[in-house]
Amino acid sequence: MLEKIIRKLFGKKDFHLDKSIPKSYLVRLSFKYILSLLRGNWNRLFLGKSGYRIFIESRVRLIARKQIFLGENVRIGKKSVINAISSDGVVLADNVKLGENNQLLVTGSLQSIGKGIRIGKNTSFSENTFFGAAGGIEIGSDVIAGQNIRFHAENHVFADTSKLIRNQGVTHKGIKIGNDCWIGSGVVFLDGATVGDGCVIAANAVVTKVFSDNVVIGGIPAKTLKKR
Repeated sequence: MLEKIIRKLFGKKDFHLDKSIPKSYLVRLSFKYILSLLRGNWNRLFLGKSGYRIFIESRVRLIARKQIFLGENVRIGKKSVINAISSDGVVLADNVKLGENNQLLVTGSLQSIGKGIRIGKNTSFSENTFFGAAGGIEIGSDVIAGQNIRFHAENHVFADTSKLIRNQGVTHKGIKIGNDCWIGSGVVFLDGATVGDGCVIAANAVVTKVFSDNVVIGGIPAKTLKKR
């Protein structure tokens, strides 16, 4: 019965439960999904637009809710924060999953409103991901990502040694990730980073430049290691 419910709720036609999972754990998990669905339905009343099934776990903070747009079967893990104050808002497409303690922060300064975040369908990020999206972040569909990933779509200008760095302004080039990418744990994306479709990014890489489709990326700073 639980298999059928999960297949229907999350659109996973080939999903099968591991028979060794204790029934007591499955009962707790069922209650967790039910409570998350109830919270999601309540929050739907205040969002800009959303699907009919969204799952929001406990201790989630949603700021500027009218600028948050969620598709069907979006899941937001507990202790996550979405601050959507921006020109384009935060858009999470169908079947996007955010793990626990994800932070989506669009505006870093009251002097200049941020652009926004857009994440494509069937994309998932694990625990402790930070999205700093003042310059805008666009992530494609079918992206899978590990823990402790950081996006910083803003950088400081520091070329003039006669001025304080904090007085030289910032760049807002934005960050773009293509479709069907695998992002390893601990990867850092800096302002201006662009990754094509079908890329694999090694754990703890620091991505600063533009990469083409279907390459394996790694290092500090990141470079192309090989073609897929």
